[in-house]
Amino acid sequence: MDKPSAPACERNRDPILDVLRTHLADRRQVLEIGSGTGQHAVHFAAALPHLSWQCSDRVENLPGIGLWLDEAGLPNTPPPIPLDVSGTWPPHRYDAVFSANTLHIMSWDEVEQLFDHLAEVTTEDARLLIYGPFNYGGRYSSDSNAAFDQWLQARGTHMRIRDAEAIDALAEVAGFDLIDDIAMPANNRTRVWQRVR
Repeated sequence: MDKPSAPACERNRDPILDVLRTHLADRRQVLEIGSGTGQHAVHFAAALPHLSWQCSDRVENLPGIGLWLDEAGLPNTPPPIPLDVSGTWPPHRYDAVFSANTLHIMSWDEVEQLFDHLAEVTTEDARLLIYGPFNYGGRYSSDSNAAFDQWLQARGTHMRIRDAEAIDALAEVAGFDLIDDIAMPANNRTRVWQRVR
């Protein structure tokens, strides 16, 4: 089996890492939801050795993630764990949760379930970081995002770029307040929430 590869990971990993260096400097254990290929995990864990980086994804994606982790051989990347947001969540608690390019792939019901479970897997001072495209005030932030959203909905009617305000509302119910919203290349954002209750 060849390692899976996502070209976008190579393009966005360093801008995301710059954000992680700031917002995960005082963190110790990160749960990555939807690790995809595993490329991000290897890059971030190598650059941030103070973190234990826990990959997770649907069962069918775990072998590919394992290939990346095994090749890198890093001491701070435990074996990837199965996680479907609609199913059973890990019993462990993390002081940070990270996810990249997942909310627009999930159905809205799955997005809600992700936020519904956050309190179960996070410490009382946890931080949440989500990277990807967002709409603001119900509007696309760029023509390229509008085209991307049309492409998503052609792939599956449940897929679409999410409204930032709707995600903030879910986060607030889960006990997380928005503390940063950072512009990223290719009209993406990294949005950061802090658990406050």
